[in-house]
Amino acid sequence: MIEKHLQEMLLRRRDKFMIPASLVATVNVNNSLGHAFLVLTKDRYAKIIVVDNENLYRGQLSLAMITDRLLETDRINVEKLNELTVADVMQTDAPVIQDPFAIEKNLHLLLDQSFLAVVNKDGIFCGIVTRRELLKTVNYTLHNFGETYKITPKNK
Repeated sequence: MIEKHLQEMLLRRRDKFMIPASLVATVNVNNSLGHAFLVLTKDRYAKIIVVDNENLYRGQLSLAMITDRLLETDRINVEKLNELTVADVMQTDAPVIQDPFAIEKNLHLLLDQSFLAVVNKDGIFCGIVTRRELLKTVNYTLHNFGETYKITPKNK
């Protein structure tokens, strides 16, 4: 459990935790793999959020997932870019959160993920919490804690 004073300081920067969906690049579950490949490449993302027509979160897609599907025994079959859809390749078991401010849980999940998708109770995609933004908040807290709180060691 995070110490309550540290938690308070971390939450001071809560406005920076979640990048809203309106600022996050996504692809539609029905898009061709070719379209997704272009979006990932042009925006220089390693992984992207997948949504459906109602903006429900459906999964995530990476360049590595696409490349893996294009590989054959002796060549890369680029024709598959137009034959397959995002739904054929996407990952559906990546962790998803509803509370972008559950710092301790998010820190644990972000050990193995570069970002976490945030959805509401109905599964609508709301935004992402990134490892980078959370680490910036931890960095801020570690460097400024002593300016806010007096630290005295416990007697042993």
